Amino acid sequence: MAWKTFKWPIYHILVAALALLMLYPVFWMLFSSFKESRTIFVTADSLFPTEWIWQNYVTGWKGTSGYSFGTYILNSLTIVVIATIGAVISSSLIAFGFARLKFKGRNFWFALMMMTLMLPGDVVLVPQYIIFTKLGWVNTILPLVVPSFFGMPFFIFLMVQFIRTIPAELDEAATIDGCGKFRLYFRIILPLLKSSLATAAIFSFYWKWEDLLGPVLYLNSPEKYTVSIALKMFLDSESASNWGGMFAMSILSLVPVIAVFFAFQKQIVEGMSTSGLKG
Repeated sequence: MAWKTFKWPIYHILVAALALLMLYPVFWMLFSSFKESRTIFVTADSLFPTEWIWQNYVTGWKGTSGYSFGTYILNSLTIVVIATIGAVISSSLIAFGFARLKFKGRNFWFALMMMTLMLPGDVVLVPQYIIFTKLGWVNTILPLVVPSFFGMPFFIFLMVQFIRTIPAELDEAATIDGCGKFRLYFRIILPLLKSSLATAAIFSFYWKWEDLLGPVLYLNSPEKYTVSIALKMFLDSESASNWGGMFAMSILSLVPVIAVFFAFQKQIVEGMSTSGLKG
């Protein structure tokens, strides 16, 4: 009885301590954004600034290369929104095909799609760059958004697992009522995929928002840079780096991510638990 009395308090204390440990880098970056750049690493052992420098947010927002940080945020949002819409729509349609349609070689193509999950992204960088260069897509957002319209393997697997839990009797009833395959997808399957669609959209948002390699490879003009490149531009190997401004804008760049998480955390849990992925 005594153990049960102390079990939950001990559990919550340990979880809170672990949460603080994991969040410490974020807290350090937050308070460092109010320090002078030259003192950030000198006083790295001190979490709180001795003098609060709010000017870091002003100078950071001014951006680099003559463009404000708002331009980079808008560029990132444009890429993220288009890529997320493409990934969610295409992945759900492909998942419907794998889960509900019978065609020759279905198991082979599904296994081949699953194998791409184990393929390192670095392997396809050079072939993709050559293809996009020949298409004349370099220095545009097309290489960053168009591939999303051909499905994302992880999202396809997630949705296939969910669609397989939907009773096949719904398909038969809809077919009897005159629904074709596309109408069956739009009228029956898609509305039931809300939690999985939300999960895929959230993950796509996160991955695209934090992507650095793609924009670095394909975007050459400063007016088209994303947030990830803009943060990197605060660092200068030849002169003093603006660490204060970089940390200040890093904190601002976390705001959309945190807002999306708290707004849709329920959908994340529901999507994972109802898609055959819970332990």
